[in-house]
Amino acid sequence: MEQRFEGTPQATIRLEGRRLIRSEVTNDWGLRLQWEIKRNGQVVAVVNARADLAYQHVDTAPGEYSVVLQLWRYVNYAKNPQGEFTQSRFIDISNRVTYTI
Repeated sequence: MEQRFEGTPQATIRLEGRRLIRSEVTNDWGLRLQWEIKRNGQVVAVVNARADLAYQHVDTAPGEYSVVLQLWRYVNYAKNPQGEFTQSRFIDISNRVTYTI
């Protein structure tokens, strides 16, 4: 069975205090959905976003944070010698929210 990626997944996120809230995902492919949180350009957390529409950010380290919602796009099982997927990957499906602590 071939998987079809119909439509482009889209969601919006907003920040209320330290709480990130996402909309429902339109054209959802049903694969892994995650929050990617970066501090000063480095990924500091990847959190499953499928179960809840909100995520409470508890990190208090000072810096500039950016958060985006990502969805897994599976193309095939091809991997490089390090075991990383070469064609399948996470894609950004939301606006990027930035804030400073």
